[in-house]
Amino acid sequence: MDTSNRIYPLLENLYASRSKLHLANDPLSFCHRYDAPRDQEVAAVIASTFAYGGIKIILRTLETIFAELGPSPRQFIEKFDPESGLKTFSRFKHRFNDGRDLCALLWGIRMMLEQSGSVESFFLAGHDNTTEDITAALNCYTSTVLSLDYSPVFGQPNAPANSYFPFMFPAPASGSACKRLCMFLRWVARPADGIDLGIWHGIAPSRLIIPVDTHIQRICGYLGFTCRKNADWRMAQEITGHLRRLDPLDPIRYDFSLAHLGISERCSGNDPAACLTCSIAGICTPPGTDARKRR
Repeated sequence: MDTSNRIYPLLENLYASRSKLHLANDPLSFCHRYDAPRDQEVAAVIASTFAYGGIKIILRTLETIFAELGPSPRQFIEKFDPESGLKTFSRFKHRFNDGRDLCALLWGIRMMLEQSGSVESFFLAGHDNTTEDITAALNCYTSTVLSLDYSPVFGQPNAPANSYFPFMFPAPASGSACKRLCMFLRWVARPADGIDLGIWHGIAPSRLIIPVDTHIQRICGYLGFTCRKNADWRMAQEITGHLRRLDPLDPIRYDFSLAHLGISERCSGNDPAACLTCSIAGICTPPGTDARKRR
């Protein structure tokens, strides 16, 4: 990228500007409530799964869930009883996921722990760290999770047709950008830096793919990191490829900072006054703006 000498320092400054206020406005904050990695791992699966929709709704949903998990999400999961859980979460709703879907998720995590000892070990069973990225590993992880026996929740091994539980585990093979799964992997596999947790050590950060939400899709389009229109797996790989040129070992280190330009800083791309004071104004070109006037 022949503009990397100009882009890199601005993204580094953006990375350095992350704050506790940004973290408090992010589902990742729920993982930071716990000190033990075994609790953080379980919290990360749950918090990332429901990280879709408006941030206020996401945080409200997670408050409801974590209020029931108590001081140790890991211990809650190890003892989780679907029959009791269906009663506890009978009125739960997060957009189109209901209490059954939540209980299936909790039961699925329990089965992962029983089979492999940790979610990391369960995931790594399908991961090859010599591959270019985590595409194949995510395909394997998703298919394996969905093939577990959910009879205690649904009364049958697989989710019924009226359940949105499979939505919780998309796959690159279907073309999905897998935003929530990529975000989960960023949280646990990137080095601990005050934001991400650094509790998994079996996945090289260089293999991670950026979680493409509406903010990353828009802002990375402004930055020229993608020309694609659909937020799919190919877009996620394309954006990550550009970021890999800036930092081959840790390409998605800028994800949190870029996303929070939209989540916390209210970047919409159509407010010229806000663009003038934005920390990446010198490299960002929203539609309808004249980049030459800002550089």
